[in-house]
Amino acid sequence: MNPVVEKLELAEPHLANWLSTLGLDVEYVRSGGNTLFYRRADGTEIPVLDLVGGYGSVVLGHNNPEIVAYAKSLLDGGTPVHAQFSRHPYANDLAWKINGIIHREFGDPEPYSAIFANSGAEANEVAVKHAELDRVLKLAELLEGVAAHAEEARAAVGTGARLEVSAEALAALGVEGDPAQEGGEGIERVLAAVDRVNAERAGAAPVFLAPEGSFHGKLIGSVQFTHNPGYRTPFTALAARCRFVDVSRPEALTEAIDEERRSLFDLRAEDGTVRVVERELPVIGAFLLEPIQGEAGIRVFDRETARRIQDACATADIPIVVDEVQSGMGRSGAFFAASHIGLRGDYITLAKSLGGGIAKAGLTLVRGSRYRTDFELVHSSTYAKDSFSTLIAAKTVDLLEADDGKAYRLAETRGNQLLAVLEGLRKEFGDIVADVRGRGLMLGLEFHDQSGSTSEIIREQAGAGLLGYLLSGYLLRVHSLRIFPTASATNTLRFEPSVYLTDEEIARTEAGLRGLIAVLREQDGETLLHGGAASTG
Repeated sequence: MNPVVEKLELAEPHLANWLSTLGLDVEYVRSGGNTLFYRRADGTEIPVLDLVGGYGSVVLGHNNPEIVAYAKSLLDGGTPVHAQFSRHPYANDLAWKINGIIHREFGDPEPYSAIFANSGAEANEVAVKHAELDRVLKLAELLEGVAAHAEEARAAVGTGARLEVSAEALAALGVEGDPAQEGGEGIERVLAAVDRVNAERAGAAPVFLAPEGSFHGKLIGSVQFTHNPGYRTPFTALAARCRFVDVSRPEALTEAIDEERRSLFDLRAEDGTVRVVERELPVIGAFLLEPIQGEAGIRVFDRETARRIQDACATADIPIVVDEVQSGMGRSGAFFAASHIGLRGDYITLAKSLGGGIAKAGLTLVRGSRYRTDFELVHSSTYAKDSFSTLIAAKTVDLLEADDGKAYRLAETRGNQLLAVLEGLRKEFGDIVADVRGRGLMLGLEFHDQSGSTSEIIREQAGAGLLGYLLSGYLLRVHSLRIFPTASATNTLRFEPSVYLTDEEIARTEAGLRGLIAVLREQDGETLLHGGAASTG
């Protein structure tokens, strides 16, 4: 007989071991509303209140009955999921629905074209890719104009026009002597230098801007716009450069834009004189931001900061990418969180809850005046815009909009109730709870740093930046609460349940957090790491 061989963990084995250490290695077998269920070893089913909400992906709850029924009807009806390169009228219908919401929330009648994706990171990369195509095409138009002006300058000098080049321009071009005294030979030397310098400058890689704390995904491109160096630094050589800006300083964005400015040389023939002039080179691809920064610890942008960003980018003709992947779809109390602060994006990205908690769907919306139709020929995605995910997304939007936007009102009222509970804990236990932030049902509870704890367990986890996961394991094992920290600010626990959060669930949340705070006050690391372990089976 063959010996029994233990099945090795091959699916991300390190992560599986880490989850086991913290008591988070639970296999959920069923879900509904704000509840996930797992089974103990004896088969008993245990309900867990899920306040993570798929990192913002289930604004209408796990397995929403109306969405599930609709999904079943689509599959039972044999909806053609794989029918690429054909008409997709349902995609156009979804784009119209969301455009209507844009017009209502921003008062902006300009239409947005829609490009479909499969995830938030992909939707953000689509926006960046489109912005780069726009920059490259603008650069090509600029270079065409420079080439045409060069011919005009050559002809003008040939008919007696005077060549005029400043000492600064001669130095930048690397031209020696005084070409103005050399007639045709002089203009040719200048034109050759202009071609050489312009080619070098035009070939430089673009730079993108984002606020400090940004998170826009972990793909090759999107990870470069994610501020956390732990995610970004190993892959810096693979994609475009991003400069992170401390937007809390009013002048910071303008300073960054000015420091990144670059120019090309051009020649202009006017009134019998040919002059060398400089023209601004489009080098900044876009400014990316989340109206509520999720992974930075649930940090909400204010209206004044949004206005400064809008003004600075408009002045420099830099498009703004508003990442609503986590904050959008009604979670803030409006469909778009950016509408609360009057921030109008040239690009808007959606995903997560767009799929109704069932489908994988992403969407990039591009302002009509920025849209490049050429993009449709150079970008595609096998699974994006398929009938199943797109129709599910449209159904989700319909449910959010139903009853005059009842879901948005629920997000606001339930969010305010939960916020009041969290704020109450902060006031009562200010020695443990540092801050409470957020809007609607996207909230954060920040704990004070515990790296100086008297408990070795707490001290080590805090020092490794893992305090939030230690707290999450305790809450799951002891209180059957599923709460995770934000990725780049792990002292902050996130709360992103569905709009159907009940009074009883809010009370359970408060009770669990009170239990956690009591253990932290006692500096009881052993209980945080192992307490209640038997309850998870």
